[in-house]
Amino acid sequence: MIPTGRVARSLAAAIGGAAIVLSAGLSRSPALGAPAPERHFLYVASPGVRNYVEYGGVGILVFDRDAGYRFVKRIPTFDVPAGLAAENVKGLAASAATGRLYLTTPKRLAAIDLSSGKMLWNREYEGGCDRMAIAPDGRRLYVPSFEGPHWRVVDAATGDSLATVVTGAGSHNTIFGLDGRRVYLAGLRSPLLAVADPHQDAVVAQVGPFANSIRPFTINGAETLAFVNVNDLLGFEIGDIRSGKVLQHVEVGGYAKGPVKRHGCPSHGIALTPDEKEIWLADAFNKRVHVFDVTAMPPRQVASIAVRDEPGWVTFSLDGRHAYPSTGEVLDTATRQVVATLTDETGRAVQSEKLVEIVFAGGKAVRASDQFGVGRMACCGGPDARD
Repeated sequence: MIPTGRVARSLAAAIGGAAIVLSAGLSRSPALGAPAPERHFLYVASPGVRNYVEYGGVGILVFDRDAGYRFVKRIPTFDVPAGLAAENVKGLAASAATGRLYLTTPKRLAAIDLSSGKMLWNREYEGGCDRMAIAPDGRRLYVPSFEGPHWRVVDAATGDSLATVVTGAGSHNTIFGLDGRRVYLAGLRSPLLAVADPHQDAVVAQVGPFANSIRPFTINGAETLAFVNVNDLLGFEIGDIRSGKVLQHVEVGGYAKGPVKRHGCPSHGIALTPDEKEIWLADAFNKRVHVFDVTAMPPRQVASIAVRDEPGWVTFSLDGRHAYPSTGEVLDTATRQVVATLTDETGRAVQSEKLVEIVFAGGKAVRASDQFGVGRMACCGGPDARD
């Protein structure tokens, strides 16, 4: 579907850790008046592809981006009782404002202190948990029940429940807007993207209906456009958040759909580059990440990158220079080439759909990315030029 006339013009306008984790250089005081040197680390949750421990074991794996993604350490998370399977991590979120890292499994939500690497609390909730989001100020989390009817609003300091937001949609994926004024809630069993006001803890708008139930999605920094995966589509759709209308239906060219190992849909993974010029899209059957230019409409397919396994997620570094497909490669977004592959302390290839970049200065977290590849042109002047 290609919009024309007023809709096309509207769309074009809308585009418009521990001391051990950190190197010794981070702990030294900078010279008087000089800024503390920054270091960049990738935090990867495992098991982050279902409960498959062969892709990295159990824990939070930390990689030093400035040293070519060298493995630094493993932060312990949950014990695995004998005879039981590990709990798969469903979501990962970090707050530089509070210096905390959060992860969910189908049973629980836990908080980890980024300075010490210690778990601060570990809470189980009725209905379980899924892929959550944290407010920009780090005070609250919106936590979906495990494919259930509601989202739980949680005090990020204590883990206490504050409210529930019911959609009945099979709650699954969550994004906080960069200014904290809206939260976007996608359920596995609905073609509608719910928009909630976190001050009211209530749904105030919807986008769609899209062509099928929504799977992963992302938004631009101005929160005018939503880019969504839907069931049975090798491609994506674009919705106008302000009007609630669907603007574009985009299919991958030159590749066919086929059976996939996980998630049950052809494209499970979509990310907008921080500068909002490109969409990167997962294609499981063909083991590809497809790149689309979205600076003009309709989006134009410009590249297809082979990866080593079926991708089920993709996100970016804060500066947009590197893409992180769930298959464990690090891709240079300019050259489309693999510049690193993630391996743990045993040399095992790491794969995960749950990962975030955290930037440290003076031993403290100063910025953190989102597990979803969200656009950042409305935040702090766009992609981080300091990185």
